[in-house]
Amino acid sequence: MIYRLQKRFILICTLSVLTVIALVFGVILVLNISSMNRNMDMLADRVSEGGGRFPGSMEEKPQPDKMPPPNAQDFEFITPETPFSTRHFTVFFDKQGEVARTNTESIYSITDEVAIEYAENVLKDGDERGWISNYRYKVFSTEMGKGVVFVDGSMSRSSLMQSMTIAGLVLLGCAALVLILIFLLSKKAVKPIAESYEKQKQFITDANHELKTPLTLILANLDIAEAELGKNEWLDDIRSEGHRMTELVNQLVALSRMDEEGQPLNITEVALDNLVGDTFAEFEPLAKERGKHITASIDKEISYLGDEALLHRLVGILMDNAIKYCDQGGEITVNLHRGRRTVLTVENTYAAVDELELNRLFDRFYRADKARKFTGGYGVGLSMAKAIVEKHKGEITAYKKDEKHIGFKVAL
Repeated sequence: MIYRLQKRFILICTLSVLTVIALVFGVILVLNISSMNRNMDMLADRVSEGGGRFPGSMEEKPQPDKMPPPNAQDFEFITPETPFSTRHFTVFFDKQGEVARTNTESIYSITDEVAIEYAENVLKDGDERGWISNYRYKVFSTEMGKGVVFVDGSMSRSSLMQSMTIAGLVLLGCAALVLILIFLLSKKAVKPIAESYEKQKQFITDANHELKTPLTLILANLDIAEAELGKNEWLDDIRSEGHRMTELVNQLVALSRMDEEGQPLNITEVALDNLVGDTFAEFEPLAKERGKHITASIDKEISYLGDEALLHRLVGILMDNAIKYCDQGGEITVNLHRGRRTVLTVENTYAAVDELELNRLFDRFYRADKARKFTGGYGVGLSMAKAIVEKHKGEITAYKKDEKHIGFKVAL
């Protein structure tokens, strides 16, 4: 149990760390892409304002001896050197949608034919801004019609890819370091729980030894007293409660042993259909005696590799629980079917099913009746059933069939 708890702790921490890393990486990526698109749009705006060229780029000569003018609006992204380092081209259309002229003088790798093809595809899509291949485009209006300016973004995209690769590797390295620390420290994290659990198990073991001896003496002395005094109601009540206490102690010890990680199962090939049928036959007279109608539907030739004794106890617990809590004159149905998995269901009539906390029925010592009136149960049986199912790597669930029926489903 402690080993499972440690694994679950590590799994939760791993998922949490990876989720945070993924979110951080995603935020960084979105912000970088947004920044790159904004910068590329600034360049496209400048070229479109200049009618296919950077404003003043062809008339004014660069002056290296002068400092670039401050440009607070663009965060100094566009400088006097930008026109000479930005590759771009423009295609103009007339009002009839025909190509009027092209300007590919500021780019080497794009011909007029390719430029026109890109521009026509952009106008066909209808978006004002976007990407086509490695070029950021903007559609703008001119006096004679429309124009489409394209700015080469291959370097920006390449830089983004490199920076995100580095960021991803750094984040993964940090995640790996954190996970290693979590793995190394996980034992310390669960140590208080492990100590508490060991004390609980030791208490149950000690209580078993301390209680069994006086219970045995009480029952033995009852036989002596009954032989001398004869049968009477008080002695019968003492014997009944003594047997109940003995059964409860035995169930607690069995449940504690099932929690132990190294407790092996006696795995054999079990004829599950026969096991369920035999258990049903054992409980059928008890159900009829208590005025409850019980039926079974069991598929033939269902075998399963498991611990026969524990599986017999599992079926017995579910049937005993159904008989104890079935309404007077109610119905109990037992089904065993094989599909993709072997499924056992035990359903019974229970008018107060809406009042049940189904998710708590498998908690130890949980009783549906808040007043804890005597019904012959201890709130341990279903916990033991769950432990047996988990030992066999299966699943057990409680469900409300309808307004008057409750069911338990075991999938092996």
